[in-house]
Formats: sequence, structure tokens, C-alpha cells
Amino acid sequence: MDLRVCMLLVLLCAALCSAEVPQDCCLSVAQQRPLPARLIHSYKLQEAGRGCAINATVVQMKAGRRLCLPHPEGHPWVQRLMRVVDQRQQP
Repeated sequence: MDLRVCMLLVLLCAALCSAEVPQDCCLSVAQQRPLPARLIHSYKLQEAGRGCAINATVVQMKAGRRLCLPHPEGHPWVQRLMRVVDQRQQP
């Protein structure tokens, strides 16, 4: 293979590998009844347009399972879960 083609492939691979690739995005949210806060270990917010297609609240359950819940905006029960988890993590 020509050295120029080989170098081009190496540069292309390096550019693709350094690009931000979304991981583990929620594709939909569970519209379920409120969960007990004692079952939730942590949460993170997923914002649409930042590598994922929808807004969501990703909760990590203490049992290791992940759930995609609605974004807290307009969902008071999700806001309450987040508040309880935040208070529990404060020293």
C-alpha cells in the first residue's frame, strides 16, 4: 500500500476515535408510577442535542439496573427522587 494512503488511513482513524461518541443513550422513557427513592443509587440527566436524541433522567438502581425516567421538568415525582438522592449524598 502506498505510504500516503496508509498515513491518510491512520489520520482518519485517529480523528474518528477522538470524536465524542454517545454511549448508553435512553431511546425512550418509562412512564411508570413513582419509584421508592431508597432503591436508587444515583442519577444523571440526559439532554437532547448533546449526543442523545431525547431528554431523560437515567437512574442507577442499587441492584445495578438502569432505568430511563422522564426528564424532571414537568414531573414532580422525578424532582423529588433527585432531591432525596442529592440529600443522601451530602456529607
